[in-house]
Amino acid sequence: MSKDGQHIIFDMDDTLIHCNKYFDLILGEFFELMTTWFQEYGVTTEQIRTKQMEIDVAGVDKLGFASANFPQSLIDTYQFFCKLHHKTPVLHEEEELFKLGLSVYDQEVEAYPGMVETLDTLQNEGHRLYLYTGGETRIQKRKIEQMKLADFFEDRIYIRQHKNVRALEEILSTGQFNRPLTWMIGNSLRTDVVPALTAGINSIYIKQQREWHYNLVELKHEPHNVLFTVSALTEVPEIIADNAITNS
Repeated sequence: MSKDGQHIIFDMDDTLIHCNKYFDLILGEFFELMTTWFQEYGVTTEQIRTKQMEIDVAGVDKLGFASANFPQSLIDTYQFFCKLHHKTPVLHEEEELFKLGLSVYDQEVEAYPGMVETLDTLQNEGHRLYLYTGGETRIQKRKIEQMKLADFFEDRIYIRQHKNVRALEEILSTGQFNRPLTWMIGNSLRTDVVPALTAGINSIYIKQQREWHYNLVELKHEPHNVLFTVSALTEVPEIIADNAITNS
């Protein structure tokens, strides 16, 4: 009897490395600027947060994970409140917001606890590892290089601006994937879990304490595949081991 090595596809941002916390830091600065600029109109942080989130999610739906989407959402939010309160937009304020939004991509790359140990364990157990991340190639490659992720994924790295069922199907159809032996590991119900279950592969959902609103969708039907929910990356190897298929 022998256990087959499995195909394990990892998301990167907020699965292997931190991402959302940097957006939260930039948004904190944005809210401070906005409440100062619109103080006389009584605009609240919650009103600004709600509108920015609405604009940001709509932009990702349309353009995917384009780097300009986030800074543009800050400007669009600013312009919305200018129009609402009959305030003339100020060019240098818009330029400040765009620069602030872009600065999120210059933040330090930081691994989640246990990233190296988790990938080492899975690799040493004979599993084949793949990286599938959403975003622009230049930005994502910088993170991959800084974290030395090619040591684990080699050339099995897929970067897509749109991360959905179609993108995952394209990856699965071009590789030698045995779907019952394939897993998608990620923190997003929208871009990781739902596409995986739709494509007929297994999934592990890494639930974060604070999640980007875009990632949260309802699972509308009982999945026919294996789905686990965990709170830490380090839980993944045990789940993979416990659900290995044994062939004689």
